[in-house]
Amino acid sequence: MTTTRITGGCQCGAVRFACTSLGRASICHCRMCQKAFGSFFGPLVSAYGLTWTRGAPKRFRSSNKIERGFCADCGTPLTYEVDGRRDGGIEIAIGAFDDPAAIPPTIQVGVEARMPWFHDLADLPGRPPENEAKSMAFQATIVSYQHPDHDTDRGPGQTTPDERTH
Repeated sequence: MTTTRITGGCQCGAVRFACTSLGRASICHCRMCQKAFGSFFGPLVSAYGLTWTRGAPKRFRSSNKIERGFCADCGTPLTYEVDGRRDGGIEIAIGAFDDPAAIPPTIQVGVEARMPWFHDLADLPGRPPENEAKSMAFQATIVSYQHPDHDTDRGPGQTTPDERTH
């Protein structure tokens, strides 16, 4: 019997996780998710068979029923946990997965707090072509200290530049 292993972790690599399957993927527009993610919404997916493979999140109780897990070292939002639903129903931030593009949201929740201009975001213009070369030159000078999007034997600050780019 083969068990699927879906992996992810925080930005610095102090916290890594694996799960065996995923449930509903959502975008939550509630104000608590906006604040927890520092964004317009919180993208979350239910994770089953979850194990922490390196470290564990620190938790903040954001309400009488919800705890939110995050990396204590780099601050990456990781979990949304409802009291009494710790039987594998933990929701994980989609962006924390190694392959977030494989987890498209299927529903929006908390729409009463959705930003009034949210539907216009896809129509915003991209960077003007005349600025693209300057931006690309700047991007080429950036050296990432972020943990790579895969498991490694090394923890935060221990990965090599080669590991971070693969």
